[in-house]
Amino acid sequence: MSSMNEKIEVNHVEQEEDGNSQMSSTARENTILHDARKATEEEHALLAKQALKDYKPAIFWSMVMSGTILMEAYDSILILSLFAYPSFQKRYGKEISPGSYQITGPWQSALGCGSSIGIIIALAFNGVLVEKYGHRKIIIVSLFFMAAFIFVTVFAKNVEMLFVGQILNGFPWGFFSVIGLIYASEVAPLPLRGFLSAYVMMCWATGQLIAAGVLKAMLNDTTQWAYRLPFAIQWVWIPPIFVLTLLSPDSPYWLVRKGRVEEAEKSLKRLSSKSIHPNIKRKLKLLIHTNELEMKQASEFDDRFKGWKSYVECFKGPNRRRTEIACMSIAGQVLGGNNFAYSPSYFFSQVGLNSTQTYNLNLGITGLAWVGTFVSWFIAGKVGRRKIYITGIFFMTLFLLLIGVLQTPADNNPLVAWAQVGCTFAWVVSFVLTLAPLAYTITSEVSSTRLRSQSIAIGRNAYNLCQLTAQVVEPYFINPGNLGLKGRTGFIWFGTSFLTLIWAIFRLPETKDRTYEELDILFERKVPLTKFASYKLDINDENEIVLEIK
Repeated sequence: MSSMNEKIEVNHVEQEEDGNSQMSSTARENTILHDARKATEEEHALLAKQALKDYKPAIFWSMVMSGTILMEAYDSILILSLFAYPSFQKRYGKEISPGSYQITGPWQSALGCGSSIGIIIALAFNGVLVEKYGHRKIIIVSLFFMAAFIFVTVFAKNVEMLFVGQILNGFPWGFFSVIGLIYASEVAPLPLRGFLSAYVMMCWATGQLIAAGVLKAMLNDTTQWAYRLPFAIQWVWIPPIFVLTLLSPDSPYWLVRKGRVEEAEKSLKRLSSKSIHPNIKRKLKLLIHTNELEMKQASEFDDRFKGWKSYVECFKGPNRRRTEIACMSIAGQVLGGNNFAYSPSYFFSQVGLNSTQTYNLNLGITGLAWVGTFVSWFIAGKVGRRKIYITGIFFMTLFLLLIGVLQTPADNNPLVAWAQVGCTFAWVVSFVLTLAPLAYTITSEVSSTRLRSQSIAIGRNAYNLCQLTAQVVEPYFINPGNLGLKGRTGFIWFGTSFLTLIWAIFRLPETKDRTYEELDILFERKVPLTKFASYKLDINDENEIVLEIK
């Protein structure tokens, strides 16, 4: 059933607690089940206010791990915004008229998708490496390579070298993009799970806000450092994150999966205040029970959860549905028009706004994203995931349609462009209050604990493949040297956003206020999505906790 180490460690815990080295398998399961029931009750009874007091260490270490996303977020808006940056255009672009330079459509696509190529490759290895070596070791190694690869982008002599630098930087970003989310979902208590997983979006917004501020400050600098210095600033985050990662505890779920139960107990204590340490053993039993429950849901689990075979398991049985939801919920960010409306600097420049107006508005949008993400935490604590997601994608779809419709009058009256700007801001508000943070929460919650690294990696790669496609086609849609659609590009993203809305209505279940154990049961029983929130699980009924799998 589990590895020999797991059996030894788990039995050791039972021997310590019950003083019976000859405890039968049935008695052991009953003891774990009893404590798991009690821990489940405690999880549901815990209020967010109390959780903030009892789990301050978990909050802190989760924020440290998620902080690595700052670097990817910073560069994601940096490279796209530099396309409209005068000194950058002159250095890496092509002269289209005397004194006027432009990054060509093909190179816009290449630079925009360069990091995505590296990220996609890294994510393919993420599920295997993180599960084998743990979150901390992978982040430490990734930070080392990140420090080296930044040199390439800072000192790139031509656009080809800059493109290679973007690909190389994408490798560590691929690990950063999911490890913080995986870690947060595994260390957070139930009432804070949505907050800490959504904090990933706060890191995105913070990184992008810093990038917008840096670009605004360097706008009037005509030297080469106007674009080299923004790349170099990425070195600033590496030392503090490196040191804090060294000091952080491993995920207790990961330690249980590796059979290191005693270490998992110590980790649980490090992630909580001393006032709840008497309850730690029950919490540990819930982790053990959830792990064994998921192992029972697959035959020949020892082989199917190891190495690359674990990816195959993500597409079998109940996990197939969970993987679909993980992929679509986060890919919906791109399908909902992310590349067009969330990074609109180039769009604003093409509808007639000057560089100063463009970067002022860009700074405003990133500031709005930061505030909106903060507000979304309170909404997520009150409203279900499904309702928030569907509402958000509905309004995003509507505003994309309006941007497209307004382009015809904008062609004749430049003032109408400001109405498009208003719709873009409205889209951003809808996005940052709903899909932006909730997509990460849903992706982390919907996966099983034993396949979390693999499921989130697959989901994030679904996002990256959509992102890669969008980064290739978006410049052709909007570049005046190609299709030059300007605001009519909104019609294209309206179509993909509308399809995402239809998917969410018919396929997205409610995961709020469910423990991972309960979600395992709901997916195993193929509970219809309309009943996910209301389905009753009696924790005092053994049949509700332990699935009978024949």
